[in-house]
Amino acid sequence: MGKTSQKTITRLKRQVRVRKKVKGTSARPRLNVFKSANHIYAQLIDDVEGVTLLATSTCTEGICPAGSHTGNKIAAAAVGAAIAKIALQKDIRSVVFDRNGFLYHGRIQALADAAREAGLEF
Repeated sequence: MGKTSQKTITRLKRQVRVRKKVKGTSARPRLNVFKSANHIYAQLIDDVEGVTLLATSTCTEGICPAGSHTGNKIAAAAVGAAIAKIALQKDIRSVVFDRNGFLYHGRIQALADAAREAGLEF
């Protein structure tokens, strides 16, 4: 195992704190967001059953144009709109937002705002 940075340890502590309170059900799944330096990922998770209902990311075909940078707010907004569109097709209107320990600004906020604008409620 390699060294874990203090920044990552702090994020994981925030993640555990938030995860104690945020639970997803089939009626209201958890919208989990993860970001890396180059990509952003979003999943709808039912914690009661322990299953991922649907997922999308900047790696998914058709989300971001080929050759464009996928680690920015524009790409995050595209992922937010895409997950909301797929969720609405599956009759999921309301979710619980899980920022996964990341601070609510930048790409995380752009994804959340785009999902809200596309019709998800949280």
